Amino acid sequence: MSEPTAAVHADAIAVLAAWEAPDPGQAAVREALLAYLARVPDACARSCASGHLTASALVVDDAGEHALLTLHPRVGRWVQLGGHIEPEDTTLAGAALREATEESGIEGLTISAAPIHVDVHPITCSLGVPTRHLDVRYLVRAPVGAQAHRSEESVALRWWPLDELPDDVAFGRALAR
Repeated sequence: MSEPTAAVHADAIAVLAAWEAPDPGQAAVREALLAYLARVPDACARSCASGHLTASALVVDDAGEHALLTLHPRVGRWVQLGGHIEPEDTTLAGAALREATEESGIEGLTISAAPIHVDVHPITCSLGVPTRHLDVRYLVRAPVGAQAHRSEESVALRWWPLDELPDDVAFGRALAR
């Protein structure tokens, strides 16, 4: 399997270094991600067993009132769209937008210029090995009248009112408005 390029690794460093975290907790996670990227050259590759960057998207409708969540087949919870960085990805934002488009079936999505949130969480992902996802999350807007279509990567898709999001995506309540 091919691995992500050095370009996406360099982009991740540049994006996180320039990102103004909204609070001290997010600043601490950003600094941890930057330190990890500085010492782990394959940090963007899913084969990096100690942990790897992932790119996520909180997809909101054109009015900014609802977020599209997926019922994730592996974790069994409603979460934002997103996933692993692929070999063809050259930027984190591009990876997040590709994942959102693939998983939602919605064409014409637009993505924020900068991340809105970062998170590190333990997971057993597609390799079947316990690891950590170092998740960089973006805000993505759907065009007017967008209809979501479930992909094979999801059990279900659902538009949720922002004030009713599950706790796992609580960051979206404040950031999507």
